Amino acid sequence: MKRYLFTAAVLCIGLLAAITALLAHDAVRPPEMQSGHFIVAVNAIEQQLQNGDTQQAAQTAAELKTALVEYTEYSSTGFLWAVFGACAMMILIVLTYVWFSILRPFQKLSNFAEEIASGNFNLPLQYERTNYFGSFTGALDCMRREISTARACEKEAIENNKTVIASLSHDIKAPVSTIRAYAEGLEAGFAMDAEKRAKYLNVIMRKCDEVATLTNDMLLHSISDLDRLKMNPESFELCSFIRETVSELPARDVIRLHLPDSEIPIHADKNRLTQVFENITSNAAKYAKTDVDISVAVTAAGTELVFRDYGTGVPEEEIPFLFDKFYRGSCIRNENGAGLGLYIVKYIVTQSGGAVFAENLPDGFQIRVVLS
Repeated sequence: MKRYLFTAAVLCIGLLAAITALLAHDAVRPPEMQSGHFIVAVNAIEQQLQNGDTQQAAQTAAELKTALVEYTEYSSTGFLWAVFGACAMMILIVLTYVWFSILRPFQKLSNFAEEIASGNFNLPLQYERTNYFGSFTGALDCMRREISTARACEKEAIENNKTVIASLSHDIKAPVSTIRAYAEGLEAGFAMDAEKRAKYLNVIMRKCDEVATLTNDMLLHSISDLDRLKMNPESFELCSFIRETVSELPARDVIRLHLPDSEIPIHADKNRLTQVFENITSNAAKYAKTDVDISVAVTAAGTELVFRDYGTGVPEEEIPFLFDKFYRGSCIRNENGAGLGLYIVKYIVTQSGGAVFAENLPDGFQIRVVLS
């Protein structure tokens, strides 16, 4: 940029010099005389008038007039070059001012932006009150400090999150080991009497509750990574998938299936769809405490899965918030939970290109999952 400014200055001054030289060339008609020649000419005219030679005096006066005109034109070239010098100086002053007040600060801002874009947030941008970008420079440097602070906090939060998850994962190992040991004891027949078997089962159930608590804590600390949840869609038969999935659900005893005889091909992530079934059916069994009907239909909007219970439903004013993160309605009845089940359901269904709806019925409540 500095080179371009120098080139512009040279071109402007060169153009001004060429114009001045052209005007001076047209004005120069240098006379072959000294300044004393005019005095001599005036004395000659006076002498000729005294001698009565008026004709000769008039001729000499005419020559003097011509010489004076040429002398005046000759003197104007000096004025032209003086104007040229003043203009050239003005051009240099203006360009120097433009460089120090506008172009150089702007170049600093450009270099600063390149450093920020490359991830260098440790380069300060000096605040200069003497240029037009003074306030803007201060704002940019403030932004740099805020971004640097935010990145440091984010890095610290990520490290803390990893530490918490690692700690919880380690804590889960102990109850799982206990569960396995007692399960192996039952399998090996160590608990021969009913009292001992009841004790073993009680320990196993208590340790399962501990694992559930720890996994809930882990879910709460890792929920911020949900937006990076990876989806692996594949093609499969929906009805067969539902029968197999429901047979493995904890609430399978209260689930009734209403499926068509023919298979329905679908393209989705099996593991994530299993999470959808687990979350919806466990919510229905926990809060409605009734049987749950699952039906499937093919509509114009896509493949529709309906999960219906026969409980008291949800207050209408709470339905718009059911799929929000950490939201728990007024009908929880002191049940344990984090308010994340339906939030995860909505996220998975949305990422699969579908939609989910909650509706009250005259004799229950239903959630419709539409997969395109």
